[in-house]
Amino acid sequence: MRRDIISSENAEFQIIQAIKQSRSKRAETGEIFIEGIEAVKMAVRAKLEITRIIVAASRIQTGGSASRPNLSRWARDLISGKPQARVLEMADPLYEKLCDRSEPLEILVTAKMGLASLGELRLPEKPCILLFDRPSDTGNLGSTLRSINALGGDAFFILGHGVDPWDPKVIRSSLGAVFFTPIVSLRSNEELGGFIAEQKKRNGLRVWGTDSGGAVPLNKAGLCRPLLLIIGNEAKGMSVALKQFCDGITGIPLSGDVNSLNAACAAGICLWEVYRNSIHTLLS
Repeated sequence: MRRDIISSENAEFQIIQAIKQSRSKRAETGEIFIEGIEAVKMAVRAKLEITRIIVAASRIQTGGSASRPNLSRWARDLISGKPQARVLEMADPLYEKLCDRSEPLEILVTAKMGLASLGELRLPEKPCILLFDRPSDTGNLGSTLRSINALGGDAFFILGHGVDPWDPKVIRSSLGAVFFTPIVSLRSNEELGGFIAEQKKRNGLRVWGTDSGGAVPLNKAGLCRPLLLIIGNEAKGMSVALKQFCDGITGIPLSGDVNSLNAACAAGICLWEVYRNSIHTLLS
């Protein structure tokens, strides 16, 4: 196990900071920055390759301190169980500079990222895929990833320029679900169109868009596998180009004074409807 001490904003510190802050640096290095105990645990559970384990120097030194006790047994076990990872003892002010929380957690890690491509995607016979059109909010993207994982979705597509699914805020808001769902960043509408045509021949895939003014109420749409469900951009909704691929457009009936739902909330409700219909099909 390689163990280093970082006491200044040296090149290694700057690389870690860039991985956290920069999408292009994450793409260049193939690494992601993970903050949050639950997210780290999920990364380990998903068998991601952990490249660095970063701790505040005062925690790892013998005796610790009253305000910053020694590392927990879980953290010590993580360090001993990942001999290939570099352990970085970082001066407390530098460590805190990397943390978003006002009370820094005991450990940070970097790991190899795992964005998939359409060619690598392995789908079941009747898949449920969610496509988010130009996502613009890290919390919405993370929450949607959490929902698709919890409700048995098979893949997550992103189309157009939007939030990076490996942004640390997305990882944290997804509670680590990002590590368990294949994520594909589509390059163009043409690539999506080719995929849809192939899947329609293979399994009769249906494509449903979502919109607050959708012609078919969600409870009447009968959403079920095989399905590609499209969630529109938070501010602009689903693009006109994507509507051409849709077999139908559904909306969630509302009874309050607002006329639309948060994108992540709408995605969760639609995914639950798919899940409910799938369970009903299995039991009938």
